[in-house]
Amino acid sequence: MDTRAMTSWDTEYRTGRYDGDPPVEFVEDIVSAAASLPKSARGLYVGCGNGRNYLPLRAAGLRLTGLDISRVALEGLAQRAPECANDLFHGSVFDLPEGDPYDLVVGIQVFQHGDRATSHAHIEAALERVAHGGLLCVRVNAVGTDLYPEHEVTERHPDGGLTVRYLSGSKNGLDIHFFSHTELESLVPTSSFRRVVEPRIHQTHRKPPAPGQWSQWEVIYERL
Repeated sequence: MDTRAMTSWDTEYRTGRYDGDPPVEFVEDIVSAAASLPKSARGLYVGCGNGRNYLPLRAAGLRLTGLDISRVALEGLAQRAPECANDLFHGSVFDLPEGDPYDLVVGIQVFQHGDRATSHAHIEAALERVAHGGLLCVRVNAVGTDLYPEHEVTERHPDGGLTVRYLSGSKNGLDIHFFSHTELESLVPTSSFRRVVEPRIHQTHRKPPAPGQWSQWEVIYERL
């Protein structure tokens, strides 16, 4: 695991990150898409954090293992929802033991962490975990975001994707990737996956004094 990122997220959750925040709207699309899966379907939520999206998905009847690099987040989630405690795993998608693939894999605002190569590896690892007929539900940073706070661009690619390293704020010192449409689509082989929800941009306008908006791709794929 990236110990620097782990320490950063432990600090964020210890100081109340996402406490009281409602689930993102994408959760409703995931529940709708997952209605096509068998009742015995088994799922994986990568980056479940404090459960703001994970718990509503569980409440909708989805059997999900929660995965996160922040032990603080997982401990808090287990205290809030003791019934989930045995379904929580500390680590990244790379740390999961080998096992049967999942009928549903969810990654909301998680696969963007790291540089271009790391972000791509996150998505590729998630793709490998999807069973035939299963779903991969992704929400990741998109180019076109008004980049904030202080940062430096460390990577630019001809396909439009870029990576920044933040120089202040909660992600100070961390690399975060922003995907272009072409880049994201190139990672998912059309011979093995079809789109259930077409890639679309979701924009969140920041609360002043923070400037501008944060753009993210949302897409759901089915493994053929």
